[in-house]
Amino acid sequence: MNFFLISLIKMGIVTAAFMTTLAYLQWIERKVLAHIQSRLGPYRVGPHGLLQPLADTLKLLMKEGFIPSHVNKFFYLLAPFLAVFFALISICVIPFGPSVEVLGVRTDMGLADLSIGVLFILAISSAGVYGIALAGWASNNKYSLMGGLRSSAQMISYELPMAIALASPLLILNDLSLRTIVNEQAGFYLGVLPRWTIFQMPFPQIFSFVIFLISGFAETNRVPFDLPEAENELVAGFHTEYSSMGFASFFMAEYANMVTVCCMATVLFLGGWHPLFPSTLGSDFVPVLLALAAGAMLLYHGVAQPISGRPWDRLTMPAAGVVFSLVGLVFLVPMLKPFLIPLFWFVSKAGFLMFTFIWVRGTLPRFRYDQLMNFTWKFLFPVAILNLLITAFAVALQEPKS
Repeated sequence: MNFFLISLIKMGIVTAAFMTTLAYLQWIERKVLAHIQSRLGPYRVGPHGLLQPLADTLKLLMKEGFIPSHVNKFFYLLAPFLAVFFALISICVIPFGPSVEVLGVRTDMGLADLSIGVLFILAISSAGVYGIALAGWASNNKYSLMGGLRSSAQMISYELPMAIALASPLLILNDLSLRTIVNEQAGFYLGVLPRWTIFQMPFPQIFSFVIFLISGFAETNRVPFDLPEAENELVAGFHTEYSSMGFASFFMAEYANMVTVCCMATVLFLGGWHPLFPSTLGSDFVPVLLALAAGAMLLYHGVAQPISGRPWDRLTMPAAGVVFSLVGLVFLVPMLKPFLIPLFWFVSKAGFLMFTFIWVRGTLPRFRYDQLMNFTWKFLFPVAILNLLITAFAVALQEPKS
């Protein structure tokens, strides 16, 4: 009975956390892009614009869902459902932390531990192209059709170097279970260097990591690989004819895919929930120090240096500073440390990669489509093959002779 209860609780927590992350990721993106471009970003709806995602959601829910008369209605409505379904289901097999004991039951910090977790993620991500391709075809619009065709070619092309980049660390770790993959990256070389696959011998997988990230940009249709929805050429591409929740579904699927790619990179290359340095050197106190430092900074800016034109900062910043300080103290509670410390390291790594996605969007221009395809077939794919061959050769040399 406890097992089913804990499973239901985990499902509720993961669903709530994932959907909240998707809602506020667009707020974070707008804020980061605004700072890159010397703008304020959203700040009118709630303190610092924190209620902007809620306002956007309500607007899209209340907006009329207009269906053009010339579309293929069945596939037109099916496309956003497929996009969201395949984007959300992948999170089920991502492990967020080690096995812990709750109510006397040993359980994993994650929803499911498949023995073929890597293959499951690849299969789901491959099927995700159907949503976008169907949306472009069913809209019966030339701009949408071009976006769907571009998406089909782009996502299928970049799946090859992505899969090969995943195969390289699997040769070293010798398992397809995501939880086992993370466990194989535990420990440190010489007591300080983590045994993550980007550092792990016999051949560190830094090239696989870079190839995987680049392919992730293309698979999620993010700048500089957002050719399927290039608004200056295709008036928004495959979702030109969508409004209200149809458009929101594609928008949500893009962010969900970005979160999945960052979580996969964290699991496969960055050691998952394992810390950057040993606990003997104080890794358990990193979240405490960061939270207390953030709280002190917010208190200082709210009390001593309020931003002109924003009088609410005198209240909101000190309040946020108190919240951050309390969060830091929570990490010191012995009963919660086995849950929170691994979760902090996992979220920190995945969050840094998400920030990289946003940073690149605000920095790089969009490629031409011929440059996009030439890059994957003439450069990325051969480099991925070469990295796989070198890794296989290094692993074969390391194998003990019978």
